[in-house]
Amino acid sequence: MAAESFSVTPNRTITVDGTSFAYRDMGPRTGIPILLLNHLGATLDNFDPRIVDGLAQHHRVVAFDNRGIGASGGSTSRDVAAMARDVVAFIHALGLPQVDLFGFSLGGFVAQQVALDAPALVRRMILTGTGPAGGVGMDKVTGITLRAMLKGALTLQDPKVYLFFTRTPNGRRAARDFIARLKERKADRDKPLALPSFGRQLTAIKRWARQAPQDLSVITHPTFVANGDDDLMVPTENSRDLARRIPGARLVIYDDAGHGGIFQHHKAFVPAALDFLR
Repeated sequence: MAAESFSVTPNRTITVDGTSFAYRDMGPRTGIPILLLNHLGATLDNFDPRIVDGLAQHHRVVAFDNRGIGASGGSTSRDVAAMARDVVAFIHALGLPQVDLFGFSLGGFVAQQVALDAPALVRRMILTGTGPAGGVGMDKVTGITLRAMLKGALTLQDPKVYLFFTRTPNGRRAARDFIARLKERKADRDKPLALPSFGRQLTAIKRWARQAPQDLSVITHPTFVANGDDDLMVPTENSRDLARRIPGARLVIYDDAGHGGIFQHHKAFVPAALDFLR
């Protein structure tokens, strides 16, 4: 039986070609599962429990640590295509014939690559706070991230306060609420991200930002694209670009919101995502 909340869902592991991958698995065992692919610097403990719990009311939801992240073994890839290959291998190892992909930020890069490389494995995609290969402004992520980390250290705040949210009253309030939700899990937390893995992820993002654009017109999966209107990390224009280039994609841009727009507006996002997945 699935746990009642992501905050108490047990950690699990599965070995794929000699490497152990950490994941959490909850929700009903009917229908197509949703595989969650997370952002730069994120472990299992960085998935928003309000979003996971909301989706898991109606769908099986699997949250995943890619290679070298959190409690997963191996060395983190410096390339989005390699991360996508690990996702495909993980899906096969779980014995899943098909999944819905939900990628946030870096996870959205990986989701696109999986859809291109293994289209039969994917039914639908949700791409949030993310952009296409070669997208505008994404090569600045390293500098933006390091400045936010320094500011966070000086102000004793989580850097995500500055990276994911606007500095308006609404954004500040949403940041406080989001950080509090990430602390709801008290026991059996994931291992912290190792600094070398963080550096390798930054390299992968820079390579993605500088590679040639891909032909996204070949993605025929129904796709839902969402972001805030003032994304600092992956400029919002990239979400609009994705929606233009993926045939039939649905686009939602949240007002007065940043990179973490879906966290700030989770009460609107979850019903929209469930409607899309239906």
